[in-house]
This record gives sequence, C-alpha cells and structure tokens, in this order.
Amino acid sequence: MANRKLGRPSDQRMALLRNQVTNLLWYGKIETTLARAKEVSSMAEHLIAIAIRECDNTVEVEKKTKNDKEQIVMLNVVNDKPSRLAARRQIMRYLYEIPAVQKEGEDKDDFKARVKDVKHQVVEKVFREIAPKYKKRTEEKGQGGGYTRIIKKGPRRGDAAEMVILELV
Repeated sequence: MANRKLGRPSDQRMALLRNQVTNLLWYGKIETTLARAKEVSSMAEHLIAIAIRECDNTVEVEKKTKNDKEQIVMLNVVNDKPSRLAARRQIMRYLYEIPAVQKEGEDKDDFKARVKDVKHQVVEKVFREIAPKYKKRTEEKGQGGGYTRIIKKGPRRGDAAEMVILELV
C-alpha cells in the first residue's frame, strides 16, 4: 500500500502518523493538514476495525489466589481470548502511550487507585469505548467503516496549506 510521503523521511513520517493517530483516538479530534488527515484517517479506521472484530472476545475464568491472611480465595476474572490478545498487541505496537494525568482536585491515593488496573490507557479506550460504540452503529445501519470525518477549515496563514479538523464520528 503506497503512502503519502508528507515531505519527511520514513522514520519521521511513521512517528508523525503514530502520534496523530494516538491523539485522534485519545481526544476524539485533531487539527492538521489535509494530506496528513487522509493518512491518519486511514490508519485510525484500520485500527478501529481490528478492535471492532475482537471487542467481545473474552472468557471468564476462576483463579485461586491467596489473600493477606494466606487464605485461598476464588476469584472470577475476565481474560482475553487469544485472538483478542493478538489484536490488542497489534494495536499496542502502533499506538504511543499517553501518561495518566491527575484530575483537578483528585487525591493522590484516588489517582493511584484509578490508574492501577489500566496499563495501556489508549488501547483500553479503543476496546472499551470506541469499538463497542462503532460495533453497535454497524449492526444498526448495516455498514462498516466511516469512523472518521474530515471538516475543511481553509488555508493556513503562512504556507497556505489546507487545514482540516479530523474527528471520530
């Protein structure tokens, strides 16, 4: 698949696209040039499609663990099936990590408790929020794809590059 060069060497181009796809999936909207937006849209839709196929593939298992008093306790744990784990790793390979940010007025202990379970925030957001939303939309409308929207803003001052807003629909 031929990609746009975007006037950059391949390592810088891949880093730029990874960064913009990560920000698009995390924030839901980014502002960029038209050429970049078309490439970012393509990659974001590909990753979302992978997540949609695998978002429901989980299995519930019982695990024996020891608590603080050295007693054996049975826990019900939801694990990924192998296909979902492979999809998760494929998406993690492409997306960057966004560090957790402490919310305004949030206590340090509350912050640690909130982020303790989530290791890869962007990937979790894709599998827990974005993929189920689009899977439901696909089932209702009977069509796949079209997860992003490009809204043109006009030329940028200075170099007259066509600026757009790329957002998740």
